[in-house]
Amino acid sequence: MGKVTSDFTSLEGKVIVDTIEQRICEAIDARKDEIINFATDIWNHAELGFQEYRTAKKFTEALRRCGLESQTNMAVTGVKSCLKGRVDGPSICLMGEFDALPIPNSPHVNPKTGAAHCCGHNAQIAGVIGAAMALTLPDVRTALDGNVVFFGVPAEEYIEIALRNRMREQGLIRYGCGKCELLRLNALDDVDIVVGHHAACVKEYLVANRSCNGFVTKMVRFEGRAAHAAGDPQHGVDSMMAAEIAMHAVNVQRESFYDEDTIRIHGRASGAGEATNIIADDVRLEYSIRGKTIASYMDAAKKVDRAMRAGAVATGCGLSISTLPGNLPIVPVRDASVVREALEIVADGTPVTETGPDVHSTSSGDYGDISCLMPLLQFNTGGFSGALHSPSVEVGNPYEAYVEPAKIFALIAYRLLRNGAVRARGVMDEFVPTLTRKGYIELMESQLVTEHLPMAPLFAPERV
Repeated sequence: MGKVTSDFTSLEGKVIVDTIEQRICEAIDARKDEIINFATDIWNHAELGFQEYRTAKKFTEALRRCGLESQTNMAVTGVKSCLKGRVDGPSICLMGEFDALPIPNSPHVNPKTGAAHCCGHNAQIAGVIGAAMALTLPDVRTALDGNVVFFGVPAEEYIEIALRNRMREQGLIRYGCGKCELLRLNALDDVDIVVGHHAACVKEYLVANRSCNGFVTKMVRFEGRAAHAAGDPQHGVDSMMAAEIAMHAVNVQRESFYDEDTIRIHGRASGAGEATNIIADDVRLEYSIRGKTIASYMDAAKKVDRAMRAGAVATGCGLSISTLPGNLPIVPVRDASVVREALEIVADGTPVTETGPDVHSTSSGDYGDISCLMPLLQFNTGGFSGALHSPSVEVGNPYEAYVEPAKIFALIAYRLLRNGAVRARGVMDEFVPTLTRKGYIELMESQLVTEHLPMAPLFAPERV
């Protein structure tokens, strides 16, 4: 790792580690088998969002072995633990996600849940646990001029929307993703900076400081009237035809969107009738409407609503449109150099790449909600193969997938908090929030809307 110095770069521009950073990396390497075993256990027992009870239990137990007690059942399954540094100061949250994806044809699917870790979230929480192993060491802890929060969070993937809507109706949750719920519950009020990780299916050390789309979700129901499709179609009201008109109406509006708004509208249909000889009386659509800014995707969402109404009016079907808040656009920070430095230490000569604020992704995530309220630092590492969100995902290099993120998490926290936490304070001082917490809640609540149109069929006149 090079000559030890108190500086964070050498004269050649290379990152140099100090004795505490050497201690962090050595401590994590000494427990690499424990970290890999933890990650493999989570990999083998994947669970879906807001249902990660076993994962939360294992995460809590691992933190306890580091001498940390936790708050549990936060936003259903979330787990939070705080490490106090030498003095009170900024609070750095190392965050990992608990949930997996419903990919039943993955060779690594959990047969009890139908879930598989094909987005590598198990690597995130293994990284958080590995970082806790190092940062809780007495000599490391006393070098921290601030606090570190270790947070395992539920439900990053915005899936099983109908189930989550039922959970909302039952009062179990209010919003569809874990971080959104945690913000609503004030669980991050004592956090100043959040650090997040993402797995990659290539060998990569990436500073992920790009912007991303936000989105809103629509749950649509067309209510028709069943009838014999061959013998008595005149007395049916076909909800499948209503959905077909609505989907076509969405598609013909795509050219109306500004290219720079990066609008994406995608969805699925379900319940298109029970048999071919029965007029469909209940068809459901789900849509996600994404865009670069809140204003742009909310404008596109209005056009989707209009298209749904068109299908209902044209066929006489009844209609309900339930709007659910999704995730907000990710806001990059101005200076993510501390992430690059940590990556360069661990990469050991492998080039570190960066997607900066001038790069935009059309994907979304609930880190966007956090980034609107506080600074967000993110990084990607490899160790996986295949294609994310597909059954082809495999763990190619367990050390790279699980141990290296632990080092990077810990090094970022230490670099932010050493020397009076000057780096953390710099990131905080430069950050300009997009929303206040009050404004965030008001925005989310404004999107929880349901619209109804009654059925209004025009039946063919009776004939003699």
